[in-house]
Amino acid sequence: MIYNLLPFILNKSTVTPLSTPALQPQKTVYPILFAISFAHLLNDTMQAVIASIYPMLKVDFHLSFAQIGLVTLCYQLTASMLQPFIGLYTDKNPKPFSIAVGMGFSLIGIVSLAWANSFGLVLIAVGLIGVGSSIFHPESSRIAHLSSGGKRGFAQSFFQLGGNSGSALGPLLAALIVAPLGQHGIMWFALAAVIGGVLAINIGKWYKSSVLPKTSKTESSIHPFLTRKKVISSLVILLVLIFSKYVYLAGMTSYYTFFLMDKFGLTIQQAQIQLFIFSAAVAIGTVAGGPVGDRFGRKYVIWVSILGAAPFTMLLPYANFFWTVILSVCIGLIISSAFSAIVVYAQELVPGKVGLIGGLFFGLSFGMGGLGSALLGSLADHTSITYVFGLCAFLPLIGMITGFLPKLKNV
Repeated sequence: MIYNLLPFILNKSTVTPLSTPALQPQKTVYPILFAISFAHLLNDTMQAVIASIYPMLKVDFHLSFAQIGLVTLCYQLTASMLQPFIGLYTDKNPKPFSIAVGMGFSLIGIVSLAWANSFGLVLIAVGLIGVGSSIFHPESSRIAHLSSGGKRGFAQSFFQLGGNSGSALGPLLAALIVAPLGQHGIMWFALAAVIGGVLAINIGKWYKSSVLPKTSKTESSIHPFLTRKKVISSLVILLVLIFSKYVYLAGMTSYYTFFLMDKFGLTIQQAQIQLFIFSAAVAIGTVAGGPVGDRFGRKYVIWVSILGAAPFTMLLPYANFFWTVILSVCIGLIISSAFSAIVVYAQELVPGKVGLIGGLFFGLSFGMGGLGSALLGSLADHTSITYVFGLCAFLPLIGMITGFLPKLKNV
């Protein structure tokens, strides 16, 4: 399905990278970049709560690992399937205040999750949070791009830092708030949606007044030797790399706490703190990917980030507790730097489709994570969590296909 969609987002003969001087300010607009990154933090904090409360949901609703995976799948599918289409629509019809609408859906989902009294209502609640995320990401990625002042890798990395920081804060806040208060404690995270909505309205005002009046469809031919076929094959490679990265991360975010409790006898709160440490490493590693890609080339960042994590992932299932913590930090730091580089690389390949590319890659990351979580949960029910982690350890080896990406100037 994804492969069939790609030809429709490309030009008929050759494809050139996006060059939007009229759309991009001459200098980086740091207040807007900071604001959209913080909104990303709030959005992904709400998302991270879902995975963080899995042990509690498993006990309260008597769920199997397969049902835990189904919760992730429900959320990730709603967060992924809509994103490319929302991005395509907003490329043609910019909606400055769509981010606020996304925050509204997330608010409804958080409140519903706090008061859900059945497994079905839990699925509906996480689905609403997923819809909010699918509306948020394409347009917010575009705003990061437009406020970059030409520093696209840095801007995308800083934007992604907000999201990864939120993913790290989610488990910590869940341990501090939801664990002692129970399911109704999730209501506190509604504040994140309210604050995010206020931020989104102000960002929308800047977008509407400062950017939309200067909109231009001007493009320049930076890489004229790339044919439509070559661009499609390059995008497919990038999508496969996203698959390997996010299926592994789905295993960590959904089942790392269970792995630690099963192997080392940790309590739920202790395991959630370890998940926070891993997520914090992911957030820190994200910072480096964009600027390093701007300086040395995004292809090298992608190569090192995904393939370079393989030795650590293959050691993790067999390490003692001390080395498990160390290895998880190394994995988080290394594997997290690829996403910003992949998104900007893809945006450079396809002209004038910032929203669509952002939606496609953010959406695929959620979709692959959800599908991977469901499959891994079912496999864990039939084998063990330790077996699942041993199998996932080989996923980063897929990073070898990075060698087939074209070496392009600045990417």
